[in-house]
Amino acid sequence: MRLSVLETKRLAACLGLGLLLAVITGPSGSQDHPSSGIRGSLLDVRVVDFLLFGLVVWALAFGLRRARQTEAVSGPTAQLRQTVRTALDRRGARPTSYLAMLLVAILVPLALAPAAQLSLFLDIGIYALLALGLNVVVGYAGLLDLGYIAFYAIGAYVTAYFTSASALPIHAPFLLNPFFVFPVAVAVAALAGIILGGPTLRLRGDYLAIVTLGFGEIVQILARNSDGVTNGSRGAFGVPGLSMHLGPLEYVFPRTKALPYYYLLLTILVLVMIAFSQLERSRVGRALAAIREDEVAAEASGVPTLRYKLVAFAIGASTSGFAGVLFATKQFFNPETFSLQASILVLTIVIFGGMGSLFGVVLGAVVLQGLAYVLRDPIPFIGFQVADADRFIYFGAVIIIMMVFRPQGLVPSRRRSREIKLSEQGLGHADAITGASEVKP
Repeated sequence: MRLSVLETKRLAACLGLGLLLAVITGPSGSQDHPSSGIRGSLLDVRVVDFLLFGLVVWALAFGLRRARQTEAVSGPTAQLRQTVRTALDRRGARPTSYLAMLLVAILVPLALAPAAQLSLFLDIGIYALLALGLNVVVGYAGLLDLGYIAFYAIGAYVTAYFTSASALPIHAPFLLNPFFVFPVAVAVAALAGIILGGPTLRLRGDYLAIVTLGFGEIVQILARNSDGVTNGSRGAFGVPGLSMHLGPLEYVFPRTKALPYYYLLLTILVLVMIAFSQLERSRVGRALAAIREDEVAAEASGVPTLRYKLVAFAIGASTSGFAGVLFATKQFFNPETFSLQASILVLTIVIFGGMGSLFGVVLGAVVLQGLAYVLRDPIPFIGFQVADADRFIYFGAVIIIMMVFRPQGLVPSRRRSREIKLSEQGLGHADAITGASEVKP
């Protein structure tokens, strides 16, 4: 049996996955013997077991793909998919499914331990909000932003500046309740996005990614070295928690409990998803889709591409600044919180969940960050435990696997799925963050 080029790539990816698992579960090197980890992982007989594991994974996936191609299996499968799609398209079916998922998001945290509830807010909820904002930039407009976390930092430091007299060496002449800082942080982050995007959004593809990467690094370095403004590497201490004072209604969010913050964040996520859903269907959303699919054609059709790209950049930056306020009122932070790895993590979530899909990026945050939390403790019967410093290695491996087997993500948008199919037919690009597409005759 002769394998196609695509199947050969998939086989190589599965074998690479086996080698990666061998390195992950293998011994570590030492200062005296730095290569001992490689020798114990890849030059030991144990590597055969992991290669066999990768081969089995490929064989199972290959068998399933071949089975789908036969009439006996593809017919019932297609009929089942059509039945499910018809059921979801019925009036009231989708809202009912959304309400069911919302109910799960409300009830499940009540059964979790306090540490898991905190991780649900800080690791999953915050990064889901960040991913929704980056999805506007990457998924809707097709702009690769590697410095997105800088706006998150701006929101956090603006919160410390306007809410506390002791968190930073300097503070505002008047202090505000953290709830009143939300619009301020959103405006400052959006302004920073416009200032960055104005001179740089004429660039495309890798060039834009390099510029935004530099912006993110500049913000982090300034935060680390400006001791008289940001308190340097020591970070911000004493940012007050959220509190509400509306006439007789007063409520102070307890800093020791994560559930009140989580439910507030859940409400914000729902509102943001509704707003971005309307944005996608609006004239602005259609213009962003045209820019993402073919910027040259969009500009030739009369779409003011630079203006709409600035809008996308400002929306994404303001969402990130909003998340920075929530984070700063709950958790201590310093410049290392806003590293390049954090930007890559948010981008990983967007790609893993499905670029352009609101529910997909939220699910991506749940899966990736939830899995990272679960793997902090040793896995039963294996004893394997993921170190925080190694998480991004595994995230990179996950992205590679996703790009080989499911490039559209976990829950792709309809437009993204159509792009993948057209790319397989040789029509245009499936990559939403490249330059203008090239349609073959």
